[in-house]
Amino acid sequence: MNEKNLAESRRQEVRRRRLAARLARLGPILVGTITARTIEADDPAHPGQKKTYGPYYQWTYKEAGKTITRNLTAAQATVYQRAIDNHRALTEIVAELRALSLAVLEQTTPGVVKRSRR
Repeated sequence: MNEKNLAESRRQEVRRRRLAARLARLGPILVGTITARTIEADDPAHPGQKKTYGPYYQWTYKEAGKTITRNLTAAQATVYQRAIDNHRALTEIVAELRALSLAVLEQTTPGVVKRSRR
């Protein structure tokens, strides 16, 4: 391995370690979406006026091909949203690790020898 490849290999190893450290710092992981819903209805105390109720928080996700919806408290919605954000970060980190792994493997393993043109 020449000097340039050695330096690139070290840089990639440092990057891989940083990505692994980011993975280790992730907390709980959930998939899905949090939605804040409000309901507008006639106000029983003031006929002809509307009253807004909510917000009510819902977590929606897929399980075995079916959409599941669960109602959450405001406190739960905050914690669940953090876990959903962690899942998105996980997806980005894994994609970067895959690309980095491919680059490392292409640099460190011999490939098929190409035929010369006749």
